Amino acid sequence: MKQRTPKLLYGFVMLTSIFLCQESLAGMMIYQLAWDRDGRSSKTVLYISGEKLRTDDEESRLTTIMDFKGDRMFMIDHRAKRYVETKFSQWEKEIAARLKEDNPSPETQMRKIAVRKTGETASINGFQTEKIQVLADGELIEENWMTQQVNMKEVAKVLERVATGFQREFRVEMKEGREIYEKLKPFGFPVMVKDYGATYGLGGMKVSEVKKVEYKELTDDVFLPPPGYERLIPEPSPKK
Repeated sequence: MKQRTPKLLYGFVMLTSIFLCQESLAGMMIYQLAWDRDGRSSKTVLYISGEKLRTDDEESRLTTIMDFKGDRMFMIDHRAKRYVETKFSQWEKEIAARLKEDNPSPETQMRKIAVRKTGETASINGFQTEKIQVLADGELIEENWMTQQVNMKEVAKVLERVATGFQREFRVEMKEGREIYEKLKPFGFPVMVKDYGATYGLGGMKVSEVKKVEYKELTDDVFLPPPGYERLIPEPSPKK
């Protein structure tokens, strides 16, 4: 089965924003581990405060900062001590166009989405979780270990903002992702996700896992490039 990039992006945003509901806290850090279908692992640290999201990739030393309210986005290369600043809304448009160009397939048909309880439970990184399967037209596409220990009050607002730029070009895929989200919502939040739908068969599944969460005060400079870094002016995308 061909990977559905917009749906996976939607799932990633859901995972990264699951703890935004703690309104009394000024910020938080989420430590996340993921494995690709070849078994390679990557570590990511997420910083969340209000309408700002920062992701740090430990291996590449690359940082992405999204300021939804300010419509700003920073892409920082710590090894080169350089960064690029752009409008988040413009980035959305460019990514949507690139995805459409890379996936020029005919109109995707909606699949029938269902979720299935398995009765399996486990303690994962301190969270009490329940295993829920997601099926599309009867085929297993995801395995989600969900917890009820986190309130989901503010999740929908952040998801809506990030997904807006892709809805026009990928309505079916985004609708499917939203349906999955809505059907999983009664079970809480995913601490671990195994994505079978991104690959052929079960052998190449992708896995993402929340390892640790820290609640702490995050100052404004966390969401800005470090002082002394060189700002690069991005070249305009060629017109077609």
